[in-house]
Amino acid sequence: MKELIVVATITAKEGNEVLVREALEKIVPPSRAEAGCIRYDLHIDLGNHASFVMLEAWRDEAVLAAHEATPHFQQLVSSIAGKADVQIIKLNQVL
Repeated sequence: MKELIVVATITAKEGNEVLVREALEKIVPPSRAEAGCIRYDLHIDLGNHASFVMLEAWRDEAVLAAHEATPHFQQLVSSIAGKADVQIIKLNQVL
């Protein structure tokens, strides 16, 4: 089975850019330390500093589900709720 790729685009609402960035930066180290995490990288859009992209790779869907249940992930969700728009795309490589 190929790894599961997640592309999460998080766009902070006006006035929340710093709070959202800090929350995203905080989740990176514990997420990278999780079993089954292959990649967990935070990026900023050079054309829009309110827009962030998290590129993730996980061993499989079960590992991703476990990540989404962790306290640090739940804290992120709680801390940016209403302060950012989030779009999540889950991918499997075809070729």
